[in-house]
Amino acid sequence: MSSELCFREYPFLAELGLEEENAGMYNGSWGGSGALLTSHAPATGRPIARVRQATVEEYEGCVAAMTAAQEAWQLMPAPKRGEIVRQIGDALRAKRDALGHLVSLEMGKILAEGIGEVQEFIDICDLAVGLSRSINGKVIPSDRAGHTLLEFWNPLGLVGIITAFNFPVAVYGWNVAISLICGNCNIWKGASTTSLCTVAVQKIVAEVLARNGINGAVCSMVVGPGRTVGEHMINDSRLAMVSFTGSSEIGVHVSEVVHRRFGRTILELGGNNATIIMPDADLDLAVRASVFGAVGTCGQRCTSLRRLLIHESVYETVKGQLLAAYKSIPRGDPLVAGTLQGPLHTKAAITEYTDGLAEIVKQGGKIISGGKPVEGAGHFVEATIVEIDPSAPIVKTELFVPILYIMKFKTFEEAVAMNNSVPQGLSSSIFTRDVKAAFRWMGPRGSDCGIVNVNVGTSGAEIGGAFGGEKDTGGGRESGSDSWKQYMRRSTCTVNFSDALPLAQGISFDLGV
Repeated sequence: MSSELCFREYPFLAELGLEEENAGMYNGSWGGSGALLTSHAPATGRPIARVRQATVEEYEGCVAAMTAAQEAWQLMPAPKRGEIVRQIGDALRAKRDALGHLVSLEMGKILAEGIGEVQEFIDICDLAVGLSRSINGKVIPSDRAGHTLLEFWNPLGLVGIITAFNFPVAVYGWNVAISLICGNCNIWKGASTTSLCTVAVQKIVAEVLARNGINGAVCSMVVGPGRTVGEHMINDSRLAMVSFTGSSEIGVHVSEVVHRRFGRTILELGGNNATIIMPDADLDLAVRASVFGAVGTCGQRCTSLRRLLIHESVYETVKGQLLAAYKSIPRGDPLVAGTLQGPLHTKAAITEYTDGLAEIVKQGGKIISGGKPVEGAGHFVEATIVEIDPSAPIVKTELFVPILYIMKFKTFEEAVAMNNSVPQGLSSSIFTRDVKAAFRWMGPRGSDCGIVNVNVGTSGAEIGGAFGGEKDTGGGRESGSDSWKQYMRRSTCTVNFSDALPLAQGISFDLGV
């Protein structure tokens, strides 16, 4: 395989301000003196460009710069901070297609998904702009005459954001757009394998900050190894919160370290998502949603469909439709129009795929479609369907590859129990026309996941609702609804506008003076 960079073959890289070698640190100015990191295209295995990583000392320089920028940013009125975020959204609009092409090239998801991911960042900017004029506290009735209770929300201060390879643009957007309007300074460490996406996004954001005379350290960035720069981030008591997206295993470590120093976390960890197909479901709708959920992003979404629970009365029909659909999925270069399945992100993911299938077969699973890596360049595998008993231990483990388990159930209650039987609790869905079943599914004895859908697949959350899950998924919430509260500290304030000093609960403490 050639070691020559393929940078010049993709004009959109230069449009994004990228070069064959790029600085991997930003704190108002660009730098990076660590080891060179080469980014590869998963569809071909060829090297694209390089990034000079940040050192621990340069990370310290970022935090010092953030600390110096903190006061001015916090004292800026929230609507003015929202105006900066609005301009970031507009700058992303101008570069949407180019950045979407980069996501597709470097991460491996198909072009429609790559552009859609950039659109997510744009959408969350729009939401954040509105929030900057509507974040509010409360006026609470007081027991005491001449007193008022108020609830104030103030910035946390410094926030760390660590994102994963599978959404190298959008997840940063979910966090930083909200955190900015809340008044925080932020430092971002993106995944090493998608470092070009990190640098490209940072260039867009930095240009907006500079144009407005804002200290660039408000949005700092480091590209560097998790074992060095990442460990410093999670151990850094100056970061009031760390938002981490990644595996449940690493999430446990992040949680232990950050909470040991009484920091906050937003944890977006593993998903092992299920869809239930009831006997009265619209089967065409259910199958189409299931195929996208299982095959989209080559099974590398945290919301990807892993377990399809099918009522025994429609099992064979759904199975037949799935097998037919899987035979027609166009697989190939994610930048080519019409491709619906791109590559896995790394060679290691192919090993996860093959080892996972070997263990599945060992535990009694039967491969009924796919099941093999694809020969040739790039990290391609066949999208796979497996029949397996729901009690098999492997079913409780998330394999981050396009393997779909299909399983039978007899009753609604059995299906809900199967959905809830795994350690993870991110996304879930049911396909049914029965209103009773739908509302039971959404209620306290239904799905135990953070995302509970009806006649919608597990994958493809909108930004207006809070995104996240329960159990081993970490309990974090990002994006919409009231998730902004995680980026702020709440102050309960009592104001006495009387001439007396009554104590709460009628307590008397008379000094006799």
